[in-house]
Amino acid sequence: MRCPYCDNEGTKVTDSRDSSRDTIRRRRECLNCGERFTTYEYIEPVELYVVKKDGHRELYDRKKVRKGIEKACEKRPVSVDKIEEMVNRIETDIRKSGCREVEAEEIGEKIMEGLKELDQVAYIRFASVYRSFADITCFEKELEKLLKEKNK
Repeated sequence: MRCPYCDNEGTKVTDSRDSSRDTIRRRRECLNCGERFTTYEYIEPVELYVVKKDGHRELYDRKKVRKGIEKACEKRPVSVDKIEEMVNRIETDIRKSGCREVEAEEIGEKIMEGLKELDQVAYIRFASVYRSFADITCFEKELEKLLKEKNK
């Protein structure tokens, strides 16, 4: 680490502590001029790519996941905190897999699983768009599956 005051490469760490979940704050002292300064270390996440149905790839966008969940939960008694927890859980699951690419379908299924537990109306809303229900029959089948699972 170079000293920002004298440009010397010799520094020592005098104190380290967690600054946030993924950041470490380090106090350093230059061995040449004696000045102290602070640096922050953070984990740079591996970029994730989403493979769409047509085969093209795009950078994973957490905002898109949140927006889809928020749209399904619109005018439902679901708190912003619950939505954020769900987005975090989905992203954590994807990152834990260790893969740099994830199928869009996998993300959609994870959203549906989470919505099924969170709010069943939001689940049906999301499923109707995600699964592209062609008619009322498809909608009824999904409702029947939901009711069967609930009665188990």
